[in-house]
Amino acid sequence: MRRRATVGGQAERNIILVRLEDRISLVKLKVKRKLKELPSYSEELGLNLGEPKDRFKWFLASMLFAKRISAEIAKRTYMEFERSGINTPEKILDAGWDKLVEILDSGGYVRYDFSTATKLLEVSKSLKGKYKSLENLYASANDSEDLEKRLLEFKGVGPTTINIFLRELRSVWEKANPTISRLADDAAKKLGLEKESEIKSLESQLVRLSLKYCKPQRCQNCPVRNGCKEFRVHIS
Repeated sequence: MRRRATVGGQAERNIILVRLEDRISLVKLKVKRKLKELPSYSEELGLNLGEPKDRFKWFLASMLFAKRISAEIAKRTYMEFERSGINTPEKILDAGWDKLVEILDSGGYVRYDFSTATKLLEVSKSLKGKYKSLENLYASANDSEDLEKRLLEFKGVGPTTINIFLRELRSVWEKANPTISRLADDAAKKLGLEKESEIKSLESQLVRLSLKYCKPQRCQNCPVRNGCKEFRVHIS
């Protein structure tokens, strides 16, 4: 009788564990669906990264996002470049420093206007001089490491810019495979996402989540709060 009870108890525990695992899997599935509903920054800017012209536009936007400035100001400033029609290396060079500063200021990018105007001119000049285009730069790269190395050669372009730029190109450029950013990794851990491929496919959304919601008083409004370990701790 004791043995039967033990076997029966173990079977019951196994059923509970299976149900718990199923529930966790369901929560993760819902979290991933919710994350996929969040637009990436390039999508929010109306860019189609399947188009070469939009890939340079995203490179321009990535340089704006990389500074210690709010995403809203970076987006607003990028749209000022679009409204001015200054969104190619050639047009940036033709515009000149004063015009670039004017556009940056109109978007609220006043803290970094002078240095960013200088950087945009230098990057555009170097890109045109060495590769003619961003597409040629990509074609010249041997692999993902070489691609990042070539981009880092541009003065003022650092690892943050590279991650922002390349993480949204993973599905377009085979050699675009940057290291997962700390912000995305932190958000993934809170949501119980462990697979590297899974995190990479959702990296832009995870970064957005981390920047917008993983702060005091904002947790409650997070669209995936029910799947977040930290949110459950806060309300327990």
